[in-house]
Order: sequence, then structure tokens, then C-alpha cells
Amino acid sequence: MSIKAYKGFNKDMTCRGFQYEEGKEYHEDNAVLCESGFHACENPLDCFKYYSPRESVYHEVELDELSEKKSDDSKICGKHIKIGARLNILNIANLAVKYINSKIDDKNTATNTGDSSAATVEGKDSVAITTGYDSKVKASLGSAICICERGKWNGETYPLLAIKAAIIDGETLKPDTWYKLKDGEFVEVSEDE
Repeated sequence: MSIKAYKGFNKDMTCRGFQYEEGKEYHEDNAVLCESGFHACENPLDCFKYYSPRESVYHEVELDELSEKKSDDSKICGKHIKIGARLNILNIANLAVKYINSKIDDKNTATNTGDSSAATVEGKDSVAITTGYDSKVKASLGSAICICERGKWNGETYPLLAIKAAIIDGETLKPDTWYKLKDGEFVEVSEDE
């Protein structure tokens, strides 16, 4: 039974020296997590741990003949992989919301894609995601935030610089506090910023 997942690649569609192509299928005889086989993530945001948005491309994939070994995130490994459509950051953010919603009981999620926009959620196990230029998020204790950092307008787009997600733990990140992403790190901002 195949599982839908998400995979990062270098911009030339290579991963660990292996060349992939969209629409193609590949098979290996062994699948051992972090050792052999084809790797992908069930949570699309986990792809960013392995492939930086600035230097990578992402695709939907189907994995089959999975390894039994589990990772500490959503990374999985299989003997067979089919490379699907390429995803942009907005696709990944939307797919991440769907993935997270499938894992929580209280489906309280806020997304916003507009420039200089804001997303906020209340209640535990909720998610606030924003992908627009100069946008901010806030969430309550035990909830998660995800923010894209974009560069200045280059005549065509606001280029993606970084994306980061975290859970509001009350220590590293404060509850009910606005955050933006600057130089790839969360920074507190006022409601007016």
C-alpha cells in the first residue's frame, strides 16, 4: 500500500547523488531509514529540515514497501517511490495545515497568504500560518506557528528567504505574542508592526 508524502531535492532534482525526474518511478531492494531506500516526509514542513527552501525544490511522492523503523519526525523510507508534481511554498503551507489538522482533535487553524497580513489562533493544539511578505503570527500556549520570510519586491515577486515552524512552549516562544521571521529567526513584534 503506497503512502502519499513529500520530498525535497537539490534544484537539479538530485538527492544524495541520485538523479530523479518528475513522473518517474524508482525501486531499490532495501529500505532502511537513514541508510538505504527512498526517503520522504509525511508532514511537508519536515522537508525543510533536510532541504533549505532557498536551495531546493519539493515534490509530492508516493512511497511503497515501507521500512518499519520510525524517525523522530515524519520521515519515512520505502523501497519504491513515484515522483509527483512539484510544490511551491504556498502548496506546502496548505498541505501542512491539512496534515496538522489530521493529527489534532481541535481543528482550530488560521492561514493567511496576503502581504503584511496576520494569522492568530486561540486554544491548544491550533496552528497559525502566514506566507505573505512582512506578515506576522501569534498563538496560544501549546499551539504552533509557521511563518515565511520574504525579501523585497524584485519586479516579479517577493522572493522566499526562509520558512520556520515551532510550537509555542512558553519558554522559547511566548503565548499570545506576535512574531515575524527575520534572518530566519523568530522575533517578537508589536501589534502595529
